[in-house]
Amino acid sequence: EAASRIDLVAQLKDISYFDVLYTDFTAIRYQRGLAKAQLIPIIDHTSKLVAGHALGESADTDLALQAWKKALLTLQRLAQKIEGTIIHHDQDGVFIGHGWLNQVMIKDKMRISFSLDGAKGNVYMESFNGRFKEENRLLFWEQEDLESLRKVVKSRLRYYNYVRRHSALDYKSPMNYLKEKDK
Repeated sequence: EAASRIDLVAQLKDISYFDVLYTDFTAIRYQRGLAKAQLIPIIDHTSKLVAGHALGESADTDLALQAWKKALLTLQRLAQKIEGTIIHHDQDGVFIGHGWLNQVMIKDKMRISFSLDGAKGNVYMESFNGRFKEENRLLFWEQEDLESLRKVVKSRLRYYNYVRRHSALDYKSPMNYLKEKDK
């Protein structure tokens, strides 16, 4: 019944810092392809900052909520308000269940936005996932267990946020881009 109105991001013209966050899950292969884990990152539209993430054996609401708690800590540390911020994702069971909606929408007062056509409606997230996995594929591939994979993913996301330059950010890292915004 809501039709295209469920995609709040498509209705926006200008998106400022932390107005819109994106999330989804993606599989990461490790143990030379014999095992896979699920990564759920949460990314800001404008700064490209990965505000939070979680990595686990399966993509479920608990894993999504772990990522969300980390994102909340980052946003608080950056003195960003969250009430009314849009979080955009696919209409996957991970993000439409009671646990996720109760925490994010009701308790944290975020606005939920759903992709109308799966990955095609969440291009920022799909782009991040594809690029992140490709850039780090061999590092992930070599990890022998989930704990070592967690450490490598955490390290690579730190690199992504603090060092890796992004053409969309005038060749600055997300954190440097945010620091310049505050000047």
